[in-house]
Amino acid sequence: MRVYYGKVMRATIQPPQSLKSPFLESVRQTIRRQHLSYSTEKQYLQYVKDFILFHNKRHPQEMGEPEISAYLNHLAIDRHVSASTQNTALCALLFLYRQVLHINLPDVQNIDWAKKSEHIPEVFTPDEAKRVLSHLSGTPRLVASLLYGCGLRLNEALQLRIKDIDFGYKQITVHEGKGAKDRRVMLPQSLIEPLHTQIETARKVQADDAAKGFGVSMPDALAQKYPNADKSPGWQYVFPAARYAVDPRSGIVKRHHLLPDSIQKAVKVAIQQAGIVKHAGCHTFRHSFATHLLEANYDIRTVQELLGHKDVKTTMIYTHVLNRGPAAVRSPLDA
Repeated sequence: MRVYYGKVMRATIQPPQSLKSPFLESVRQTIRRQHLSYSTEKQYLQYVKDFILFHNKRHPQEMGEPEISAYLNHLAIDRHVSASTQNTALCALLFLYRQVLHINLPDVQNIDWAKKSEHIPEVFTPDEAKRVLSHLSGTPRLVASLLYGCGLRLNEALQLRIKDIDFGYKQITVHEGKGAKDRRVMLPQSLIEPLHTQIETARKVQADDAAKGFGVSMPDALAQKYPNADKSPGWQYVFPAARYAVDPRSGIVKRHHLLPDSIQKAVKVAIQQAGIVKHAGCHTFRHSFATHLLEANYDIRTVQELLGHKDVKTTMIYTHVLNRGPAAVRSPLDA
């Protein structure tokens, strides 16, 4: 299959390639049976394969806690990976032994999880957020406005479908957010008109695709239950990709959503043009959304629900910039 700028050059659809190793293929099948995300699938397979290669291709059944500890030490000491990366590798290996091999490793309790650094999130001031948005235009500006105006993660904004936006109740439904949770957020009044315009553009893309026999990518379960839903306007992405692509799991050519790279690059340039020297990016808009709501005295539980946080302790990190914090203390130097 060759796909070029939305035009299918040859109609033959190739099935997704199987992994060379039958064992890794079994790991992949187990991951898919548990409906883990595709990004998780890629990460877990990467670390399982690397774990096996690190121990000279020994079968995991022949190894256990000592080999897992040695591999994690290798990642931390030799490769200098972050605590988050090290913990992801450990999650992959625990999944391997518990879910794939069905082996209980009692000694694994002795393995310490890497302690993550408790970084204070970078936040735009309201003026800085407006300055960055003023240096954006078109789709990047609309996406960034959703991040700041609704507290969405970048992928959550790009994965929005037309049916997820309720103009009547002025709310947006986020499906399958982090932790596979759904939630609703407000729809800013200022975004209603530009979203209408964007949706009209997306509808034209969908109508053209349907005429050619193509649809959008769908969640696996819904694709089976509603086989024609991929060609309905409601399931079209609000921000469709410019070209078709082969679904890595099904091997079927579909229209996917816009990739995050272009938005991330545009935001980075806008931050530089706005003269902001903070270490910031797309996710900074989400941090700013939470902080500015708390500054406006909204209840922290409400902010927690809007962000989709499981624990209110996660939301409390945004209280670091409130006037009740260090900024409310008068320095003795100014006395």
